[in-house]
Amino acid sequence: MKTSFILSAADSIRDAILDHESELESLDRAIGDGDHYINMKRGAAAITELHAELTSLTADAALNKIGLKLLSTIGGASGPLLASFFMSMAKVLKEKNDDTTTTYAVAFVAGVEAIQQRGKAGLGEKTMLDVLIPVAQKFSALASTNTDIKAICHALMHTAEEGMLATKALIATKGRAAGLGERAIGHIDPGAKSCQLMINAVCNQVLLSQP
Repeated sequence: MKTSFILSAADSIRDAILDHESELESLDRAIGDGDHYINMKRGAAAITELHAELTSLTADAALNKIGLKLLSTIGGASGPLLASFFMSMAKVLKEKNDDTTTTYAVAFVAGVEAIQQRGKAGLGEKTMLDVLIPVAQKFSALASTNTDIKAICHALMHTAEEGMLATKALIATKGRAAGLGERAIGHIDPGAKSCQLMINAVCNQVLLSQP
């Protein structure tokens, strides 16, 4: 993974978050704390502002710096969770030190596991993990069979959408939404929606880079 790709992906993520402002705010007003969009926007902007500092860094160092920046920038629970994701990915990339889809899958899985451990949450609890866990599982499975990167991207986008939509039928057990009980049913989790947007943005960036 090249740092230039990370920077391009960060720009795509920022644009995706900004383009879905009204949707994210509406979802968060329904079952969240009302600050999800603001925090995601702040985090995305902070990363793009780091571009000049990140350009000369290796991919693992850039991801680690992004994690540290998010930790100090995003409020609420999202900051530490997303910081753990990027810093865990960075650790794997540094240890593996190669440029293979398998390594990227291992790094992504490690990032998702770090979120699970820090957030003490799992699948089916109406959180971002309802997108991230299935995507990590799919990524790992496809990478292990040497599936074409384009096919992987399309599969991951499909899996992310399925996971995001699935949160609509779930009762939340974490965060403010947990206090709503069955009243949270019928609403998509805002964190799951943000993750779906970010995965789509990165996958589309990969597809654009392919011949």
